[in-house]
Amino acid sequence: MEKISKELQEKIQHLQILEQNLQNLLMQKQAFQFELNETENALAEVKKTKEDIFKLVGSIMLKASKEEIEQELSQKKDILSLRTKSIEKQESQIREATEKLREEVLKKIK
Repeated sequence: MEKISKELQEKIQHLQILEQNLQNLLMQKQAFQFELNETENALAEVKKTKEDIFKLVGSIMLKASKEEIEQELSQKKDILSLRTKSIEKQESQIREATEKLREEVLKKIK
């Protein structure tokens, strides 16, 4: 088997780094999506309740107004949605770069 050129080795290393970055992004995206789902569920429950609402602040529970909780949850939902969209954009860019580099590496190997 032929020796792999230094340039090809560097491309393979770069490809591995891109793939690792992609995996990290996917884990972050999954965590944000989970938190976003939890926030949306909490917001839905708050909107349909007529009873007192409490929130955890550190290790204590405080009574809060429905409007205050709805506002906090809506803001949190917006922030999580933006973060998720940002990660999806980065994911797309990394996938594109990974595919391009993978094609280059495979061409040089063949």
